[in-house]
Amino acid sequence: MSKILITCAVTGSIHTPSMSPHLPVTADQITEHAVGAAEAGASILHLHARDPETGQPSADPAHFMGFLPRIKQATGAVLNISTGGSAVMTLDQRLAAPKLAEPEMCSLNMGSMNFALYPAAARIEDWKHDWEQPFLENSDDLVFKNTPRDIAGILQTMGKERGARFEFECYDLSHLYMLRHFVDRGMVEPPFFIQFVFGVLGGMGPDPENLTHMKTIADKLFGKDYMFSVLAAGRHQIPLTSMAAAMGGHVRVGLEDSLMIARGQLARTNAEQVVKIRRIVEDMGREVASPEDARRMLGLKGADRTAI
Repeated sequence: MSKILITCAVTGSIHTPSMSPHLPVTADQITEHAVGAAEAGASILHLHARDPETGQPSADPAHFMGFLPRIKQATGAVLNISTGGSAVMTLDQRLAAPKLAEPEMCSLNMGSMNFALYPAAARIEDWKHDWEQPFLENSDDLVFKNTPRDIAGILQTMGKERGARFEFECYDLSHLYMLRHFVDRGMVEPPFFIQFVFGVLGGMGPDPENLTHMKTIADKLFGKDYMFSVLAAGRHQIPLTSMAAAMGGHVRVGLEDSLMIARGQLARTNAEQVVKIRRIVEDMGREVASPEDARRMLGLKGADRTAI
């Protein structure tokens, strides 16, 4: 099998600080967690930002620039900046930091969807910030907007104009067909790096059958021109990423996707999850890709051509 890429999603817009005291929020914390994950074997670091005062998901470029140059200086990892941000952000807000940083890689959500986080509110008794409870509870009326016009704009702004490659985040089968649509329009060129996303209420359920079906359809649509990776929310993280590795795919872990390292045990760092999945995939006989391998496999422009 080919070398395996490990992506680590260091901090995200899904989990609130109340759900884990270990979720990195400040620039210092995000830097420390990201560097640790890279040292543990993550060749790609998927990055969001937080307001260090409130813990709230942030699109402020200043918050991103508080950690991006420090991570770049300390590691050779590929820095992958979210263009998804949070479902409550406008597209202009979501693109502000990526446009400034001009990274090698960005995430790109391939369709609009319900993004229902409200069941998590029932599991929290002590709220740390006043924004958290209404943010989660009101997600029963939240649509994460990613229209074809939005997608085309991101492909143009970040891809054609700034040379970024994409982690195409596909939460459902229809998102694969949307990606094929943009390939047919000549707006995306191979190799395609497709992230199958499981376990978000509003997207695909974390069923093994969904993973095998997604791969079957991706094979049909993209042939040998793509690589797939898997992320799964919560307790499904390790089972489904392990299955992806056994199928020849790549993996994503990190505190954005799951706060746990084992049943009933919070992960203290992102590196713990990287170490765990690395041990699993190496026991399967897979060789973990270095950042240099990742750049070659994904056709990236190189860290020297970013504005970080």
